[in-house]
Amino acid sequence: MNIDEMKFGALLDATAAKTPVPGGGAVTGAVGALAAALGGMVVSYSVGKKSLAAHQGELEDAARTLAHGRAMMLELAAEDAAAYALVNELMRLDAGDPRRGREMSAAAEAATRIPLALIAACADLLRLMDRLPEITNPHLRSDLAIAAVLTEATARASRWNVAINMGLWREVGLSGDPLGEAEEMLFTCSELVGRIERACNG
Repeated sequence: MNIDEMKFGALLDATAAKTPVPGGGAVTGAVGALAAALGGMVVSYSVGKKSLAAHQGELEDAARTLAHGRAMMLELAAEDAAAYALVNELMRLDAGDPRRGREMSAAAEAATRIPLALIAACADLLRLMDRLPEITNPHLRSDLAIAAVLTEATARASRWNVAINMGLWREVGLSGDPLGEAEEMLFTCSELVGRIERACNG
């Protein structure tokens, strides 16, 4: 499911419907894309301003990074929807079904790793936004703060998608601690958004 090809109202209707996808993963990706787009707007209103001429190169780099981040969020949203749909399909099979035994491990790993990648993408966006308060149009401080808050919210929401898959992760015998990885990145996100909000209040 490519949510970037859906009209907003259709996305809302599809999300509210009694269907497994789009679900939480697709919604978090959509919110992350909106956050990156809002950050992009802040940069757009800063590129070309004479008072910010010294920062034009960095602002142009930021614009490209935010556009890439927005596309990545939508791509991860689509991947998450596909991964969850597969897990849901496999879970409906009998426990002894050969296909379930053959595919479940990879499906469980994908369903967990994709939201983890979304958290990592959020951390990267927040690191970028942390550099923006001092080099962007001061009249858009609230927009930048909102973009940062929504980015952190995307990361926090994605942590739930990692956590909910941990039972299946252990059931199929996968190693590693993706939830621990998620918590570590969330700590970083929390520190960054706090710093951005303080800078935007200044």
